[in-house]
Amino acid sequence: MKTEGIKGCFEKTHGLFYFARMCSKIRLHHQGMLPDDYHDMLGQGFDGRTCRYLRVGYEDIKLQVLSGKSDAEVLEWCYANGRRLTDEEVLIYNSFMSKRGWHDDETDIFIPEMIKQYGLPDNGTVLTDFDLIEMDEGRWYPDMWRDAWK
Repeated sequence: MKTEGIKGCFEKTHGLFYFARMCSKIRLHHQGMLPDDYHDMLGQGFDGRTCRYLRVGYEDIKLQVLSGKSDAEVLEWCYANGRRLTDEEVLIYNSFMSKRGWHDDETDIFIPEMIKQYGLPDNGTVLTDFDLIEMDEGRWYPDMWRDAWK
């Protein structure tokens, strides 16, 4: 579902995938512009994993975002109040997040079910959760992941 103002999974904040997307969803939800389909997963799923990895609470991040801080400023707040990530920890996070659904417990059931639910082509191009999201929201293109890692 194409949603104006929502950022993509591969957009980086200080090298970290997904963080900008979480912040954009918080802003859109606050403005009443986030479609209902996204509401149940706010603070859950990848949002929750991101918060736990940074060792900060989702509601605390939400307060920082809604105070008017930029994504980079909110991430710096997370580093100061949770934990600062090393370059290797950013690599580990990005690798896990961008490959979720590929050769793991979501491969055989979740990914095929979501492809069907979203009405996406079942032609082997969607391998990960990030692929599902990017394709569903109209940003996906072949080798998108490769460009994101540059």
